Amino acid sequence: MIGRFTEREAIEQLLDSTRDGLGGVLVLMGEAGIGKTRLLEHAAARAAGVDVGLTRLVGVEAEQLLGYGALHRLLRPHLNRIDRLPAGQQDALNAALGLADISHSDRYLVGLATLALLSSAASELPMLCLIDDVHWLDRESAETLAFVARRLHADSLGLIFAARNDLADHRLFAAMPSLHVGGLPASDARELLSLAVGGHLDTAVADGIVAGTGGNPLALIELASRLGAEQLAGVAPMPEPLPVSRLLEEHFRQSVAALPSDTRTLLLLMAAAPTDDMAVVWHAAGVLGLSARSSVAAVEAGVLDHGAGLGFRHPLIRSSVYAAASGDDRRRIHAALEEASDPVRVPDRRAWHRAQAALGPDDAAAADLDAASDWARARGGYSAQALFLSKAAELTVDRTERAERYLAAAQAHLTSGDRAAVHPLLDLAVPALRSPSARARALRIRATAELFDTGNNGVPAMMLDAVAELADADPRMTWELLYEAMHAAVIARDPMHRTTLADVAKAAVVTPHRPDAPAWSPDPLIKGLALRTAYGYESGVATIQEALARLRASAELHDVASPLSIIVSLAADDVWDIEASVEIVGRLAAADRSQGALYGLSLSLAVLAYTEILNGRLTAADALFAEADDYATAIGLTTQGDLNRALLYAWMGRENDVRAVVAMMEVVATTYGLGMLRQLALHALCVLDLGMGRYDEALRHALPIYEEDVPSQGNLVLPLLVEAAVRAGDRDTAALALKRLEDRARLAGTPWALGLLARCRALADETADAEKWYRESIDLLATVPLAAEHARSRLLFGEWLRRRRRRSEARIHLRAAYESFDAWGASLFAERARIELLATGETARRRVPETRFDLTPQERQVALRAASGLTNAEIASRLFITTSTVEFHLNKVFRKLGLTSRRQIAAALGRPGAEGGLSSSDTA
Repeated sequence: MIGRFTEREAIEQLLDSTRDGLGGVLVLMGEAGIGKTRLLEHAAARAAGVDVGLTRLVGVEAEQLLGYGALHRLLRPHLNRIDRLPAGQQDALNAALGLADISHSDRYLVGLATLALLSSAASELPMLCLIDDVHWLDRESAETLAFVARRLHADSLGLIFAARNDLADHRLFAAMPSLHVGGLPASDARELLSLAVGGHLDTAVADGIVAGTGGNPLALIELASRLGAEQLAGVAPMPEPLPVSRLLEEHFRQSVAALPSDTRTLLLLMAAAPTDDMAVVWHAAGVLGLSARSSVAAVEAGVLDHGAGLGFRHPLIRSSVYAAASGDDRRRIHAALEEASDPVRVPDRRAWHRAQAALGPDDAAAADLDAASDWARARGGYSAQALFLSKAAELTVDRTERAERYLAAAQAHLTSGDRAAVHPLLDLAVPALRSPSARARALRIRATAELFDTGNNGVPAMMLDAVAELADADPRMTWELLYEAMHAAVIARDPMHRTTLADVAKAAVVTPHRPDAPAWSPDPLIKGLALRTAYGYESGVATIQEALARLRASAELHDVASPLSIIVSLAADDVWDIEASVEIVGRLAAADRSQGALYGLSLSLAVLAYTEILNGRLTAADALFAEADDYATAIGLTTQGDLNRALLYAWMGRENDVRAVVAMMEVVATTYGLGMLRQLALHALCVLDLGMGRYDEALRHALPIYEEDVPSQGNLVLPLLVEAAVRAGDRDTAALALKRLEDRARLAGTPWALGLLARCRALADETADAEKWYRESIDLLATVPLAAEHARSRLLFGEWLRRRRRRSEARIHLRAAYESFDAWGASLFAERARIELLATGETARRRVPETRFDLTPQERQVALRAASGLTNAEIASRLFITTSTVEFHLNKVFRKLGLTSRRQIAAALGRPGAEGGLSSSDTA
């Protein structure tokens, strides 16, 4: 190969890594004809020379409508391994590939199954997957392969993707190692051009061609064959400018136009048909009266490659053939393909060809497409479902039925993640929608799209509009809409567009509860939060507690449109029920994990990380945050890195990190209408300043949360505010906060609530009676998984005892608090306890940094699960990675911690109850 030194070096490194069991990914980006395919051919040749197996896939424009069609072609050589997969993965992959009659396929279980299947094959022989023309893969296949690529770490599996610069969905491959393949260097380009030109080539002409094509190899070769001898010799003028892509397409079009009529028809047939079913092509050719000899002229002209595959020499030829055809010719071709397609084996392809062959509205063809869309949805092919429904709508005669199909297509596009297509379809649908339910669905879809596109502020009002449109026509949908409205409103906070949190809450309060709601329904929880928000804490606390108890008792839990974990966390925090939060969200996380629902799982893990912080398990919390970020990235969400970690960093005493994250939270809150982030930021700053003894600052951060008084943060801030106000000398503010805490803690009645109340009474009490309150706080908080709050009460009691010169008693509590904070890495509170211990006459050694804090987040995730007794296969299934990656991380954990046995991991990570113990999320 001429040039390409950097790219070839990257390919060599990837091959070495694959052969050594570490795998890897490389994305080659460049314009058409720049040489990406030649680089893949080079990789294939090199792989054969170093005993690395090959699996190849080429995206085809005509197959973009077939959900998982490309993936099926890629995995076909490995499908004999499907029965080795866990049952859930088998079902998902079989459904996606149409290999079994299964009603639904989850895209992320398909991704995990694909990863496991390819990893299994690569465990026997290192394997390189070459995926060309990624821009023409169907969306579901592209998402699956991107998922696999992001999760390769310690497998003998390498992937090289080649795609155009205008790759339709850059976010899928954004974080992967990539190389931009540019044109050849000028000297190499001139050499290639001279080899392609048979006669005289003028130096100035050569320089002009090289400059005009940017060194694009295909353009150089094609121009050499297209330009006349006089032009190449510099006698006749050259076309100016040289539009490479358009010039190539026109060149290919003219090459095809010069072929015989039957050959052109065959080429159009091949361009419109899938590449993996040449039997259908030849069947359709027979329908059109074409013989196999029709291909000879195309092979001789270099349009088709000679061989068993009989494929187009370059993908641009395929697209130019189809683009240049007349409408009548396309319809004739698709009619032939419809007749040749098996209605049982490929009903979706047959329905599509029938629709493409239709001239004007055709209800029968529309009905076939509608049925095919159901088949696509069952396979998880939401992009194909949307495409089928959109085309079906175009062919539908009845105006109302047409609108319903446009509406269904908009929903499918929303589910697939193609939000840009949603609003135009809704604009087509809404004017003709007649039923209240359909109009409400349209508003709901538009609101959800807006949530992702422009932010959260306008969503609550749009959901209320949908509720009003629905009236009493559908109680179930009404409560689904109210749930989503409340979910959006408590996250957005004020200001919102056209409504307020109180307005949304009042709407939920006055709506009759549906008596047939299942035990896992969030309706009662929303009703309780609405009562609390609209009419005060005492109005909602009992309803919230009953709703949480109902969820805990339910035999099953299900996530809904807006994941339930956030609402459960807000409600449980508001009634100080840590056990309900851990249990319910832990179960939701387990359900999401088993179903491959990575969006819901990422939120559940973030919630569980907060509960770990309250329990003093800071390293475990950090690992959960990292896992949550990993899954958010896996589904293509743009994560903000440390955005969730402000409170964690505050407990760790990392002031610079806290302030950096808080600044980021303010930007995100403003940009996306997420006012809840501001309160979380203030809470983190308050904890930081309490740890540093800056009580005036802590008070300043706590007051806005106290005044806004929304569920969760409005109550969680009360003990912080009492402590800050007492220590800052603001007794009036402390008394107001304590009064609110007294009223609410008694209503809640949980050990968490009463333990905090006792602590705050002790802080505010200047008499000797404070001692009984401190002891009551310590006793109560010891009964629930709130080790951090328990240690804080012991610290405050130890400080109180020391000030009363009861040094020996103070040492007991201060030492216990110090050892806990020190073991967790809560440096500021550990330092407070250490200084107090010094004042009692006892010296406490500063913590020596431990090697367990040197583990990466994923190493900690793997280590925690290994410590709980899970096998490598179970860990791989829970973390959506391969067993090879688990083994890789465990080996690093053993080296870093100096271990020789899995039984030693728990002790190395920390004492049980500190870092060694595992929450429900670790064992789910």
